[in-house]
Amino acid sequence: MKLRLGPFPLAVFGLALILRLVPVLWALPLGIGLDDMFQYDMLARSILAGNGYRWYAEPDLALIQPYIDLDLSRIPYDPRGVETSFRPPLYPAFLALVYGVSGLTHRFAAARLVQALLGALLAPMTYALGQRYGLGERGARGAALAVAGYPILVAYPLALVTENLFFPLVLASALALLRADEKNRPRDWFLAGLLLGLAALTRSVISLFALLAAGWALFSDPSRWTGMRNCLLVLAGILLLTLPWAARNTLLHGRPTFVESSLGYQMYLGYHPASTGTFNADIAADLLTIVDDAERNERGLRAVAEFIRADPARVPYLMVRKLGYFWGLEKRALVYFYSNNYFGPLPAWVLILALLLVSVPLALISLPAVVGLVFDRPRRPVTLVTLLLVGYILPHMLILAEDRFHLVLIPFLAVLAARGVAFLFRRAPMDRRGWKAGLAGALIASLLFNWGAELHADWPKLARLLEPGGHTLGFPY
Repeated sequence: MKLRLGPFPLAVFGLALILRLVPVLWALPLGIGLDDMFQYDMLARSILAGNGYRWYAEPDLALIQPYIDLDLSRIPYDPRGVETSFRPPLYPAFLALVYGVSGLTHRFAAARLVQALLGALLAPMTYALGQRYGLGERGARGAALAVAGYPILVAYPLALVTENLFFPLVLASALALLRADEKNRPRDWFLAGLLLGLAALTRSVISLFALLAAGWALFSDPSRWTGMRNCLLVLAGILLLTLPWAARNTLLHGRPTFVESSLGYQMYLGYHPASTGTFNADIAADLLTIVDDAERNERGLRAVAEFIRADPARVPYLMVRKLGYFWGLEKRALVYFYSNNYFGPLPAWVLILALLLVSVPLALISLPAVVGLVFDRPRRPVTLVTLLLVGYILPHMLILAEDRFHLVLIPFLAVLAARGVAFLFRRAPMDRRGWKAGLAGALIASLLFNWGAELHADWPKLARLLEPGGHTLGFPY
């Protein structure tokens, strides 16, 4: 199909940018809060200073030691910091580039402004995805507008976290794959592989989908040899970017290591006997004092094996719980920041509206998205989006899940939702096989049950939050 672009993509980009600039401009003087942000900032400053990929240099060590008693006795400590492989490299490199242009004095404000631009790009990219997916003009515009105004995505540029780079890279990868499937040119397949490689260097959890996408490319042409060529080109693009960093990490630790070495830590959080499958600050502290990434990873994986051997029947339960956390309502950040007095006291009715604002949009998009995915006819774009859902969700069910992890899927869910609305209003032909109605009903019922159970479990905390002094409760993240 020919991609039709007009003034709308520019208009929806402008709208998305304005919406994102409102919180960014409000937060210009603010520093950073969570541990993740501090770590990415350390890595970026180390790169900019020419010290390599290091964290916990002497000045930063003095800031962190009052909160985490890092054990430096097991390594030869370098005042420039500790070489690390715990975090993937691309987002810190992105921050270093921004810092290099802006200078360090106003680096957080500069990063947030650039991230607002990146976040705003999701809207016109969603419009393009809708067109390549086969939506009509109305559906593609509706999906783009939903992403432009999606509340959590509007606020996300405030955070110095990988998602701000990861979201557009995953969406760009999908667009490149669909374009390559239409054009069937070697350079397009290779470009798609490069974008998948960049996404993996940002968050390696996308690697399973990258491999599934290469398999999808294998069936892109009736000719077996052409399909094999396309598959190999995608793989070549992925490996060209990820293998050099994996080699660096392997040499650093003297053992095979991929893009990052956080798997043991993440799985420790996901399988600990006191864990329900999501992040827990108390459990996280168990391994944080270990500075050597390889040792932390090994100890985490060894502990996970012991947890599973001690209670193997608990694994399916944890996988279900992780799936529930993955599709959780997006209120966690608001609860954390409000209870830690970032906004000051708010009237109860204002806080209720804010909670609704960050919770309801997921339901408004995901429920019709179920209809759009299940009742669509078998097509190549449908298969690719299905592979993305499976390839991205499954690793989180096996490792660790949080509600923020589903945000990368919002542009795809918006497109599926537009497709679902078209089916419901009979604007598009749908596959009406009986088993599909049963599957859609089961998925919708599961989502509704999950959200109801979450609200029931969280109600005591939410009720305390609405009381006077709720902004000082200090709930952990």
